[in-house]
Amino acid sequence: METWYYEVVSIDGDYANLKRTDIESDDLKLVARALLPPEIMEGSRLKYELMQYFMVE
Repeated sequence: METWYYEVVSIDGDYANLKRTDIESDDLKLVARALLPPEIMEGSRLKYELMQYFMVE
């Protein structure tokens, strides 16, 4: 089981651009907001584990 950490860089309509924070990477991942916690906003930190995204304090 792998765990990855992301930061919400931007939100564009029904999609959010996520940037990995647990490794050095400039790549952004485009994810449908329906797959993300409803309370996300730009700057939110997320954990991806077991094919689900969770808010991280």
